[in-house]
Amino acid sequence: MIKNFDFDSFTSIYADKKISKMGEMLARYQRKLMDLDIPVMIIIEGWESAGHEFVINDLIRELNPRNHHVKEYDYSNRVEKDMPFLWKYWKLIPKKGDMTILDKSYYFNLFNNKEIDKAELENNYELINTFERHLSDDNMLILKFFLHVKKKTHKNRIEALKHDKNRSFFVTDIDNKQYKNYEYYEKRIGRMLDKTNYDFAPWHVVSAEDLKLAAREIIGKVSESVINKINEVSKQKEIVYTRKPFTGPYPLNDIDLTLSVDDDIYDKELDELQEEIEGLTYKLFNKNIPTILVFEGMDAAGKGGAIERLTRTMDARFYDVVATSAPKETEKQYHYLWRFYKEFPPRGKTTIFDRSWYGRVMVERVEGFATVQEWDRAYEEINLMEKNLADRGALIIKYFIIIDKDEQYRRFKERESDVDKIYKLTDEDWRNREKWDPYIDSMNEMLVKTHKENAPWIIIEGNDKKFARLKVLREFIQRAKQFIDDK
Repeated sequence: MIKNFDFDSFTSIYADKKISKMGEMLARYQRKLMDLDIPVMIIIEGWESAGHEFVINDLIRELNPRNHHVKEYDYSNRVEKDMPFLWKYWKLIPKKGDMTILDKSYYFNLFNNKEIDKAELENNYELINTFERHLSDDNMLILKFFLHVKKKTHKNRIEALKHDKNRSFFVTDIDNKQYKNYEYYEKRIGRMLDKTNYDFAPWHVVSAEDLKLAAREIIGKVSESVINKINEVSKQKEIVYTRKPFTGPYPLNDIDLTLSVDDDIYDKELDELQEEIEGLTYKLFNKNIPTILVFEGMDAAGKGGAIERLTRTMDARFYDVVATSAPKETEKQYHYLWRFYKEFPPRGKTTIFDRSWYGRVMVERVEGFATVQEWDRAYEEINLMEKNLADRGALIIKYFIIIDKDEQYRRFKERESDVDKIYKLTDEDWRNREKWDPYIDSMNEMLVKTHKENAPWIIIEGNDKKFARLKVLREFIQRAKQFIDDK
């Protein structure tokens, strides 16, 4: 996209417009974005010293500062190296109705870091595609601009900054490397732009030879795109979404819930399994394997008890348990996966989710908290997210604990009469029980559509709690050992 860029013929249809007037108009559109809960993410990439700060300041000058946020990329942050790619940016995405301007972004390393090999680059391109498509499908407007300058201009901007006592600190080794290897970086940037130029999130290459002209171009493009997005979202309310009905298979229909274990066998085997798990925790840590365990199932199925037995001998420094409840008001302002990305483990650590992102296709589906279109596309979104985590080297195991309706009723009544357990029983539990069949339907579809080799579902027969706990531990040991051996 930049190889044959013609600086001399670059012009803008906004060249004769006043920036102040354009900014005021964009501010009016910003209020409409807030009314429609449309988030906007604007990425400003480009050569170092190309004038990022100039165009960003002009872009935001007339906007409501309470509803826009400028974030600068920190390439010195070492924590990110142990976290999933894009982990930081899931935390930085704008909430509904807000605007985030990224002064450099996740694209920065892709063309600046020479140590990233071709395979890793391709994987990162795939991750970016997934990330931006998820956000776009959730009605986020994504705008990407690359500020392009000639080699001579690049040198002049660097020199001007060096001689500015207030801004000389902006010049870093990266500026000098880019200038000295301009042709190499130009090719690398071009490949990146071509690879990540998506219909739903295209790149706009802007000449930054004249910074005022560049600012006008960006403000104009942002305004134009915002108008189109507002019209698109307004029309969506008139569209009726239809989906093909799920026709099976129904894995929960064939589960033997009479399976049980004797107390003596349980006590002996539990001690042996927990001892083995203690050693596995350290092996996973030493192998730098991030581990993600998901527990789902009916209310009162025994998820908490299984997690307690699983973690009993684990080194507490190496794992976290995340108890997922209904999203808070703040969390509802973001893409539903936002709150989970924040919890994913760094290399060597384990995160255990007591309920998870699968609430999207169960509770939110059955209770109507998500539209049909939202929960229907979630199957693919979840599969892609888990694939990306697995490709990064994560061990993912998902447990689904099932009990029958009679056993659930017995446990509910038991909780009612137990002062130490009554807090676990809520009115919502009883209401969910009244929708047993719709929940079973959603669970069957979920298990079929999101069971993948790199993120499998393990169905746990849960009427006998002790049988269920042993199976959870056995499956963890078997899969963790195999995963370690394959490394």
